[in-house]
Amino acid sequence: MSAMRESVQVFAALGEPTRLALVMRLRAEGPCSISRLTDRVPISRQAVTRHLRVLSGAGLVRETRSGRESIWEVGPARLDAAIRCLEEIAAGWDSALSGLKQRLESRSEASPLESWAL
Repeated sequence: MSAMRESVQVFAALGEPTRLALVMRLRAEGPCSISRLTDRVPISRQAVTRHLRVLSGAGLVRETRSGRESIWEVGPARLDAAIRCLEEIAAGWDSALSGLKQRLESRSEASPLESWAL
C-alpha cells in the first residue's frame, strides 16, 4: 500500500471524534481492555468495538488476547507515517509562504510606481 493511501486511511479513521478520542486515550493510558475503554464513554461496548475495528483496519491500533479479554493498544507506525505526511505538507506551506514573503519584500524595496507593475 502506498504511503499516500495509508495516510488517507489514517486521516479518515481519525476524522471521527470518537475514534480520535479512543486513540488519544490509548496513547495516554497505554493498553486497555474494552471494559476499561467503555467505562467513560456514552456509547455501547459494541459501538466502541466497531470504532476499534475501523482504527485497526487503518493500522492505528492492534488487538491482543489475554485469556478471554481483548486488550487494545496504539500501533505507532501508521501514526508516524501520518505525522511525516503532515510535516511534508507543512514544509510545502513554509516554502510557499517564504517565497511570497520574498516577493512582497522585493516589491516594497522598489519605487512606488514599480511596485504596481506585475
